[in-house]
Amino acid sequence: MNETPEKPAAATKAAAKKAVTKKATAQKAVAKQATAKTTAKKTTAKKATAKKTTAAAEQAPAKKPAAKKTATAKTATAKTATAKTATAKTATAKKTTAKKTTAKTATAKAPAKKAPARKPESHAAMVRRARRINRELAELYPYAHPELDFTNPFELLVATVLSAQTTDLRVNQTTPRLFAVCPTPEDMAAMDPERLEELIRPTGFFRAKTKSLLGLSAALRDRFGGEVPGRLEDLVTLPGVGRKTANVVLGNAFGVPGITVDTHFGRLARRFGWTTAEDAEKVEADVAEIFPKSEWTMLSHRVVFHGRRVCHSRKPACGACPIAPLCPAYGEGETDPEKAKKLLKYELGGQPGQRLKPPADYPGQPAPPMAPPVAAS
Repeated sequence: MNETPEKPAAATKAAAKKAVTKKATAQKAVAKQATAKTTAKKTTAKKATAKKTTAAAEQAPAKKPAAKKTATAKTATAKTATAKTATAKTATAKKTTAKKTTAKTATAKAPAKKAPARKPESHAAMVRRARRINRELAELYPYAHPELDFTNPFELLVATVLSAQTTDLRVNQTTPRLFAVCPTPEDMAAMDPERLEELIRPTGFFRAKTKSLLGLSAALRDRFGGEVPGRLEDLVTLPGVGRKTANVVLGNAFGVPGITVDTHFGRLARRFGWTTAEDAEKVEADVAEIFPKSEWTMLSHRVVFHGRRVCHSRKPACGACPIAPLCPAYGEGETDPEKAKKLLKYELGGQPGQRLKPPADYPGQPAPPMAPPVAAS
């Protein structure tokens, strides 16, 4: 009776063990399955990675041209940028050059600085100003004189004819040899034309001047007894002699007042506002109405002196001109005082004058004689 109740307990234990074993087995199976799944996933991942790597490897050659294209595109972009920069620089350079050129052109075209416009001037005011200019010039050039060397009316007449289209200096360097050969009208009238041409050749236009000298010498010999007449009406009948030459001879050889209108006198008379005429005779007439007759000869010398030394044709030395406040044309030339001083000529510029034998009161140096001709070898 005691063995019967113990059998169920043993069975229960055995069943429990079996259940535990089953659970353990099931858990192991689950773990194996999980491990298998993990392994499968890893394998799948490795395969996917391998596929990706293979695909990337396969695609890599195809991407290289793209890289090249990109590099080419970058290079092209860089070149384009460089070209644009170069174009911009060129354009800037051109603009700068254009500005400089424009500035230079503007400077070249810019007119000389002029004094402020003057108020309209009455004739009476102009006459007062003109006479004051004459007084100022008299103080500036108390030694003014004819700048041709001569010792008698005939020499002055010949020298004046030779002075056309040349300088007084060149005439003064030429006449010593000429007058050594033919000192009188009779001697000159008898000269061989070719010989006379050679003597006066340095003065230019020697053929035309030879014709005039032979003609006037013969006229003086035949019509005036070998003497130079002292009347304007007679002088202008001589070959090669006009009003200007006649007035030079009358004023300086005979003491007869006359206005000598050469290029210097005409230029300054217009700049001073004494006349607007271009014709020499009209200029003479206009100026003669402004000044008393007694002043005509010396006025001519002073104005010509000023025109040769200060009031030049192309670039007057306005900044060094003592009569600038009286001149309506002030500003046509150089107004800077230091620069203007460098434009002064002859004795005002420390240079020799035009006469080889100037008057005793002349403050400058005499002109040098002409160099002797070089002997032919």
